[in-house]
Amino acid sequence: MKRCFRQIGPYVMAFFFAASPTVFAADNTDDAKTEEDDSQTFVFDEVVVTAPKMKEPLKVETDPRHPRQPVPAADGAGYLKNIPGFSMVRKGGTGGDPIFRGLGGSRLNIVMNGGYILGGCPSRMDPTTTYVFPETFSKITVLKGPESVEYGSSIAGSIMFERDTEPFTKPGTRLNTSLLFGSDNRRDQLLDVTQGDEKGYVRIIRTRNKAGDYKDGNGNYIHSAYKRDSTTGIIGFTPDKDTLLEFSIDTSSGRAAYADRNVDGTQFDRDSYNLRFEKRNIGSVLQNIKVNASRSTIDHIMDNYTLRPLKAGTMASSMEVKRTTTSGRISFDLALAKNSSAVLGMDYQKNEHSGNMIMGVKDYSAKPLSPDMTFTNYGIFADYKTYIDDNSRILSGIRFDDLAVKYAKYPGREDHDRTYAAFLRYEHDSVRMPVTSYVGIGHAERPADWWERRKTGGMSASPEKNTQLDTGWLYHKGKINANVSLFYSNVDDFILVINEGNAVKNIDAVLYGGEADYTYKLSERWTAGAALAYTQGRNKTNDRPLPQIAPFEATFSLKSNIDDKWEAGILWRLVAAQKQYSVGEGNEIGTDIGPSGGFGILSLNASYKPNKNWTIAAGVDNLLNKNYAEFVSRGGVDISTLDMPATVRVNEPGRSFWLKVNYNF
Repeated sequence: MKRCFRQIGPYVMAFFFAASPTVFAADNTDDAKTEEDDSQTFVFDEVVVTAPKMKEPLKVETDPRHPRQPVPAADGAGYLKNIPGFSMVRKGGTGGDPIFRGLGGSRLNIVMNGGYILGGCPSRMDPTTTYVFPETFSKITVLKGPESVEYGSSIAGSIMFERDTEPFTKPGTRLNTSLLFGSDNRRDQLLDVTQGDEKGYVRIIRTRNKAGDYKDGNGNYIHSAYKRDSTTGIIGFTPDKDTLLEFSIDTSSGRAAYADRNVDGTQFDRDSYNLRFEKRNIGSVLQNIKVNASRSTIDHIMDNYTLRPLKAGTMASSMEVKRTTTSGRISFDLALAKNSSAVLGMDYQKNEHSGNMIMGVKDYSAKPLSPDMTFTNYGIFADYKTYIDDNSRILSGIRFDDLAVKYAKYPGREDHDRTYAAFLRYEHDSVRMPVTSYVGIGHAERPADWWERRKTGGMSASPEKNTQLDTGWLYHKGKINANVSLFYSNVDDFILVINEGNAVKNIDAVLYGGEADYTYKLSERWTAGAALAYTQGRNKTNDRPLPQIAPFEATFSLKSNIDDKWEAGILWRLVAAQKQYSVGEGNEIGTDIGPSGGFGILSLNASYKPNKNWTIAAGVDNLLNKNYAEFVSRGGVDISTLDMPATVRVNEPGRSFWLKVNYNF
């Protein structure tokens, strides 16, 4: 592996300073072919995607409904890990925790359909992305760094899982359905039906995902089976083209085996209600109003006896946790002058957590749930954009938050954290070249969350304060799409989890690195691409590496449009060894275990589009059946009752085959 990296090193660095997104499908460039009227000719528009495009500074968008390689887990973290800069903490087949540039947990703002869902498990069996069913959303948007204030104070970035229903111009029906079959009894099903006319619509979305225990590269089973179901109902009213009133209900359930601990998740229940109102083109100054209100409740149960046999002499134990999150947001889009616009708004969030622990009996209801903490946050924000000239613009924003935390253990006690966030960014479109360059500085503050406060009673951790410089370039012309995104982050009072996750303390830290992507259309039939990601972190207080930082990663792809109906591609992912670590230190997701080795993973895919309604995609991930584990992974535990020995980390899947069939009209 070291020899491999020495050989490709110069080329990797060249890509890093010249780069844009890696996709197997050809870009829709000016010289690309357009779809003909001939019903037998079809355009493959990113049928199999390895990484999404960044078309605006610090903003990445991807469509989760497209087939993707490597085939992701059935939850949100599995999709995010394929975006350069993201990694996923492996725990089993689902329930992974996303980390961006070494920062995860509540350092990442995650918004689902305009609302918020927060997990409840003390050891994060159910992070927010566990309750995400990606194919039910229209778009996933990632905003990098603290240069956004509309969706909360953002230390690492914001992620929006967005669901939009295209309005009808005449009565009609839309259908989108897909089936995925994969190794280890993987089965994913989607049914999405919409009926409507110009005055409104009714939409039903149903998903079902399941998989058995997967095998690692050595042929050993990993305790990782899961089953997940979801149903979404949406009613939308569109009395005119500028008005939308929509009400939606999301309900889901699931269970999952975990290889990184001595308990499994036997219940992941979620009920969400969301109200959305939009009024557009109101007037010359006040242009748009957007209102969103949501309420979500999760009910999570874990135990050590339902999905695995009890070890001899081990007492049955279980825990149930609930969290109810109520949130609301209103924003106003303003046209202040010919070349200036602003967004003003306010938001609200309240979440209440409760739980219990039951020992010695197999009865979840043997003990009532007890409340522990309640968080209430009020925020106001303002975003401003002005054009200096036709090619230059300045973007800025500021927000203020007031957080109150009540503790059931301490009646009458209420903690307050008042924080702020702000950013200023300059963007310029070159006149001589198709290049957009940008430089910005942002500041964001984050109080300790529920996971961090429960370790100390909330009495020891000051809010984090991140000041970050971002710069980069985007190049889009003809056969080439490229971008580079670099950052330098100084975090005062960084909240560090220590002693194997049993305590927290504040330190000062620094992080720097970036991502780069590049695609080049070699010919009418061939497209090559590369994507790179690198982050380095340092604990300045103790002069040692900052924990939970994924190593350097490079992904290379080659794709061919064999003809108008067939395409095929190859994906080669290279990950360097990680020798920078701090054993026993980390974050609420996990702590460093030790060094990790480098690895390379080769995957193949092909797709066929017999007509405009059908798409068939297939692939093999980890073709060479490499046995490996990611650096940011939980440690494996001994499950001898199922003949599954402990591993240093939770190993990733070995060779896996998949086939996905999609039909829509």
